[in-house]
Amino acid sequence: MSECEVCGEVIRGKPILVSIGGAKMSVCSKCAKLGTPLEQPGSEIRNQSSGKIRTVPSSGRISTASRKRAKDVFDFMNEEIVEDFSERIRKARIEKGLSQKDLALELKEKEGLIKKIEKGLTPEDSVRKKLEDTLEIKLLDTMDSSEATGKKGNITPTLGDVMKIKKVK
Repeated sequence: MSECEVCGEVIRGKPILVSIGGAKMSVCSKCAKLGTPLEQPGSEIRNQSSGKIRTVPSSGRISTASRKRAKDVFDFMNEEIVEDFSERIRKARIEKGLSQKDLALELKEKEGLIKKIEKGLTPEDSVRKKLEDTLEIKLLDTMDSSEATGKKGNITPTLGDVMKIKKVK
C-alpha cells in the first residue's frame, strides 16, 4: 500500500498520477481533483490530429523525440544584455559623480537594487532603460538572427510578430 503524496493518507486501490504545479504525484482520489490527471501506464491515448488510439508504454512515458519545442518570446529577441553590464553601470555612475544612493533616488528605485545590479543581478527592462537614459550608456548588444534562435536560416513570423509589424507602420 502506498501513501498519498499530498495528504499522507494510505491509498486504497490504485493511486492516481496527477500533475500539481508541474510536479508529478501519486495521490488518493480525494486529492486527485487538486491537479491535472496524467496518463496511467497501460492506458489508451487518442491522438488528437489523427484520431488513432495508442497505448502508453509501461514506463509511463510518451516519446517526446518527435515533439518540437514551442517558440517563446526569447526566440525572437534580437538584443541581449551585455555580459559586463554591472561594470558598465558602476563606471558610468562613478564618472557622473553619483553614489549608489544618489542614482537610486534619481531612478526612483531602492538603493539595494542598485547594489545588487552592480554585483551582477540582471535588471528588468524598465530599470535597464532608466539606467541607460540616466547614465547615458548602452546595455543591450544586437545579435544576428542565427544567434538569437540558436539555428541558421529564416524565422517564420508568428501572428504576434505580424501584429507588431502592422502596429509599427
